[in-house]
Amino acid sequence: MKILTNRETPTGNILIVQGDKGKLECLSVGDYGKEHNIKADFLNLSRELQGVPHKALQPLEDKWVITISTQYGCSMNCTFCDVPKVGSGKNATEKDLVAQVLTCIRLHPEVQETNRLNVHFARMGEPTFNPAVLSAAYELERLMKYLNFKFHPVVSTMMPYNTNLFSFLSSWLNFKNDVMNGEAGLQLSINTTDEQARAKMFNKNAMTLDEISNLFSNVNGPTLRYSLFNRYDDDLVYLKGRKIALNFALTDAPIDAQRLRKLFDPRVFLCKITPMHLTASCVENNLETKAGYEYYYPYKQVEQELKDAGFDVIVFVPSIEEDMSKITCGNAILAEKP
Repeated sequence: MKILTNRETPTGNILIVQGDKGKLECLSVGDYGKEHNIKADFLNLSRELQGVPHKALQPLEDKWVITISTQYGCSMNCTFCDVPKVGSGKNATEKDLVAQVLTCIRLHPEVQETNRLNVHFARMGEPTFNPAVLSAAYELERLMKYLNFKFHPVVSTMMPYNTNLFSFLSSWLNFKNDVMNGEAGLQLSINTTDEQARAKMFNKNAMTLDEISNLFSNVNGPTLRYSLFNRYDDDLVYLKGRKIALNFALTDAPIDAQRLRKLFDPRVFLCKITPMHLTASCVENNLETKAGYEYYYPYKQVEQELKDAGFDVIVFVPSIEEDMSKITCGNAILAEKP
């Protein structure tokens, strides 16, 4: 895969690459370490994050994060995201997906193995629209085993109105459980429990929380056959590895922990709180996490309410240097547009 642009960031590289149908973005970065950018009491990481200063990164041999595009542009038109300005969502090919990962790996020929290679299907595009994500994940699992890289893939989805969504998620969770033995992730972008605010953020293209809950629920009655979790044995839930993450990019929109608890089982789901990225669209639409890059107090009350409702909670905060380096989706390509 040809690299068209290699843009250095404080934590790694953003690449614009030539795909089968045009330009794609992919991202290769290191990590500060969970002791520096994560608060999660259930992981015994209880330090309040008063901003995350830029510092030396962990060796890539310890942790390497690669984020790839699953589409050329995106058609979701979320009001917090700049990718729709790149163009409408056309699916990347399986070759595109695998090649993005291998191209990022080739940036560092000195790295012969890594204890954790996080591959996020989460840059440009909505991954659940692209069935090639599933076949690419199987191929990458085979390749990374050969390269001696401990592979941990993650799908991040807006939960769109997509006739193939149930099939995609079922297949991904089977891959997570049966092929990866739990070493794979699934993250659902939620952001707020206020349905009017969610409809505006996701441009009415994402399912409501009730609809998402019904898709994942285990209930008696006619909806059982649509459930992604219909294998309960008393209190044992059939899900290996990390729980499914409900992601909240924090704004002024409310998060009702008790309503969330009624809809999502804490045995299956955890909550992740992050600042809203500082995209041009967020600035235009007044969607931001006020003081979220400097202080902990924007997260504190929400975190406590979610914990009181029974959820494991992760608070993840990047450094301001990361966010200001065009690290958000689509911005490398947009920066080169006339």
